[in-house]
Amino acid sequence: MSERVPNPGADAPREQATHRHGDRLLASVARGVRAPLAVTAAAAVLSAVTALALPAVLAAAVDGALTGRGGQAAWLLALVLAAAACADVAGGVAGAAATASATAGLRLRLTAHILALGPAGAGRLPTGELANRLVSNTATSGGVPLTMLYAATGLLTSAGGVVALLVTDWRAGVAFLVGVPVAVVVVRLLVARISEVYDRYQGAQGRLAARLTDTLAGARTVRASGTAGREIARVLVPLADLSAAGHDMWRVQARGVWRIALLLPLVEVIVLAVAGLGVTGGRLEPGRLLAVAGYTAMGLGLLEQAEALMGVAHARSASRRLQDVLLLPAPAPGTRPLRPGAGALSFRGVTVTGEDTVLLDGVDLEIPAGTLAAVVGPSGAGKTTLALLAGRLLDPDHGQVLLDGQCLTDVRPDSLRAAVAYAFERPALLGGDLAGAVAYGGPALGLDAVRRAARAAHVDDVVRRLPHGYATPAATAPLSGGELQRLGLARALARPARLTVLDDATSSLDTATEAQVTRTLVDGMRGSTRLVIAHRATTAARADLVVWLQDGRIRAQGRHEALWKDPDYRALFAAGPRPVGDTSEMEETCPVRR
Repeated sequence: MSERVPNPGADAPREQATHRHGDRLLASVARGVRAPLAVTAAAAVLSAVTALALPAVLAAAVDGALTGRGGQAAWLLALVLAAAACADVAGGVAGAAATASATAGLRLRLTAHILALGPAGAGRLPTGELANRLVSNTATSGGVPLTMLYAATGLLTSAGGVVALLVTDWRAGVAFLVGVPVAVVVVRLLVARISEVYDRYQGAQGRLAARLTDTLAGARTVRASGTAGREIARVLVPLADLSAAGHDMWRVQARGVWRIALLLPLVEVIVLAVAGLGVTGGRLEPGRLLAVAGYTAMGLGLLEQAEALMGVAHARSASRRLQDVLLLPAPAPGTRPLRPGAGALSFRGVTVTGEDTVLLDGVDLEIPAGTLAAVVGPSGAGKTTLALLAGRLLDPDHGQVLLDGQCLTDVRPDSLRAAVAYAFERPALLGGDLAGAVAYGGPALGLDAVRRAARAAHVDDVVRRLPHGYATPAATAPLSGGELQRLGLARALARPARLTVLDDATSSLDTATEAQVTRTLVDGMRGSTRLVIAHRATTAARADLVVWLQDGRIRAQGRHEALWKDPDYRALFAAGPRPVGDTSEMEETCPVRR
C-alpha cells in the first residue's frame, strides 16, 4: 500500500474544524465545574487584591517604622498577609476539586462515547491509543479550567501592578513599558511553536501505548515464539519520534526561556535604577522604592505566564485528541419500545463493509421465532458480523435487521438489551464476583437463579469446587478457557431473552461438554430463538436451520442432513458422526477455525 502524500490545502479545513471542536470541548469542561471554579475564582481575586495591596502596605509600614509611627501600618500588613494565606488555602482546595471533577467528567464522557460506538466504531483506534487518550489526555485537559483561571487572574494582577507602578512613579512605569513589548513577542512565538511540537509528542506517545498494549495482550504468543527481542524493537519504533519531539520541545523552550530570562532582569534593573535615582534625588521616599520593586515584579509576572500559556497549548493538543474520538459517529439510539413477539429475526438486503473488504453482501435471511439456527462457514465468511448485527452491536451499511418485524434501529437500547442475550468466545467476567458475573446486565437475580443458569451451562460444579464458590472474585478465579466460556453461557441463559446469540461461545469446550450444552440449547431453551455460530457437525445436526455463509454471502441454507451431501459443506467440519442414513464418503479434512 502506498503512503498517502499529505495535502496541506486539503487538510487545513479539517485541522481548523478539529481545533474549533477542541476549544469547544475545553469550554464545556469549564462549564461542568462551575461551583468549585467559582470558589477558586473568588479566592484568586482575593489573592490578586492582596498581592496588589501588599507593596503599598509594606511601603507604608517601612516608612512608618522609620518615622516611629508604624503601628497601624503594621496591623494592616498582618491583615493583608492573613487574607493572602486564607485565599491560597481556599483556592488550593477548590482548585483541586475543580480539576478532579473536570477530569472525571471527561473520562466518563469519553468512556460513554466509546461504548456507544460499539465494536466497529471503537475498533477504529487501537486499544492502547484509546487508553492513552482516556488516561493521559483527559488529565491534561481536565486541568485547563484551573490553568486558564490562574492565567487570567495572573494577567489581571500583572496589569494592575503596571498601573500601580505608573501611579507610584510614572518615570519608573515608562521605563518598564519600554522593555515589555519585546518580551511579549518572544512569549507569543514560544507558545505558537510549542503547540505544534506537543501535537507530535502526544501522537508518538499514543502510538507507543497502542503497540505496547497489543504486545501485552499477546504475551503468551510472544514467549512461545521466542520473539521477545523482535517485539521489543517493534514496540519501541515510535520512540524515535517521541524522542525527536521531546528534544524539539526542549530546544523551543530553551530558545524562548533564555531570551525571557535575559530580558526580565534587564527590565527590572532599568526600572529600579530609575526609582533609585528618584530616592537619591529626594523625589521618592525610601518606602516607595520597595513599592516600585514589588509592582515591577508583579508587572513582570505578565511574562511569567508563559508557562501557563504553554500548559494551555498542551491542553489544546490533548483536547483535539479527545475530540477526534468524540467526533466518531455513534449509532443513533432508537426511541420506541420493542413490540411483543416470540423472536422472529430478519435480515433484508444487509451489506456491511470494512476498511478494504465487504464483510456481508446483500444478505437476505428469515429465522422464524423459536428456531435454533446454526451459522457455519470458513474463516472470514461473515459469521461474527451476522451475530453482531442480530442484537445491534453493529449497524449495517445498507439494509435492515428486524426483530419480530420491527427494525432494530427504532428500538430503545434498554428494550433491545432486555430482549437479546449474548455469549461470546472470550467473555469478560464483569460484576465483581462470579455470582455478579453471571447476573451482570440482567435483572436483579438471586443466588438460586444464578445457580440454575450455571447448572444449565454445566459450570455450577466447577464454581462450587472453588474455596469461595460464587463469591470468588471474577478477576482472580482460576478458570480454564472452556470454564470461562461456560460462565459466559450461564450469563446469557440467566436472562429471559426472546433471542439468544452465541458467537463462538462453545469453541473451547470439549466434545462431551459441548454435547451437554447443545442439549440445553435444543431442549432447555425450546420456544426461544437461538442464533449459534457453529464449528462442529454435531451442533449443526441438532439445529432447526443451518445458514452456510461464504465470502459474505449465503451459499445455502436448510437442514444439516440436506447440506451434508455437498462435499464443500462436509469440508467445513472435522471428521465426525454422519447424519443418520448418510453413506457418502467422509473427507479427511481438518476443521477450519475462525
